[in-house]
Amino acid sequence: MHDLCELLRGNPYPGRGIVVGTSATGERVACYWIMGRSINSRNRVFTLTEDGIKTEAHDPNRLEDPTLVIYHPVRTMGDSLVVTNGDQTDTIVEKGSFHAGCMARTYEPDSPNFTPRISAVLHREGSFALSILKRQAGNDVSDGASNRCLREFFAYEDADAGTGYLISTYQGDGSPLPSFAGEPIEVTLPEDPHDVWSALDADNKVSLYVNVGGHVTLFNKNLGD
Repeated sequence: MHDLCELLRGNPYPGRGIVVGTSATGERVACYWIMGRSINSRNRVFTLTEDGIKTEAHDPNRLEDPTLVIYHPVRTMGDSLVVTNGDQTDTIVEKGSFHAGCMARTYEPDSPNFTPRISAVLHREGSFALSILKRQAGNDVSDGASNRCLREFFAYEDADAGTGYLISTYQGDGSPLPSFAGEPIEVTLPEDPHDVWSALDADNKVSLYVNVGGHVTLFNKNLGD
């Protein structure tokens, strides 16, 4: 098992990331962070909504294109909590089904990175699932293989105390950025949300959401956190 904070300290650009699991005291945990390299990506903050959070432009006058940067990362769906890295949150909630919502979407159209869509759902009884939708590369562009979407799902009955599962958009920095590969990574969770914020790369981190048993903590670099 890996230490979440050590993993983050060793990776300057995992992109956007989701961690779900169980706290040391047995409460369900959800974390979501965003990072950015462009002015548009870095010009954001998390704000609370009635059923979760949304991203907003810190300086509306500097917002270039809201398409892939302004969305609701977290929303409730009945007794469940949905966490994603894009507007597929709304698709999942509107369909009332994590699987159906993810099956209706594909990776982001941001060539050459083709950023994966990552999503998670946490249920009241402790079970949870994660998903990644990413481009399935093919050798022959003419047959459409390069545009195919690989949809992977990972379902868990529960997690041990102090344990979570991490999925991110990228494996690390690069050009183009390499998509996350393999199963979600099992990690030990710190007790203090500030430790996660401190572990994220100081230059690239933008915002962090941490929910422990319904208690939400937000961190925003643009607000001085």
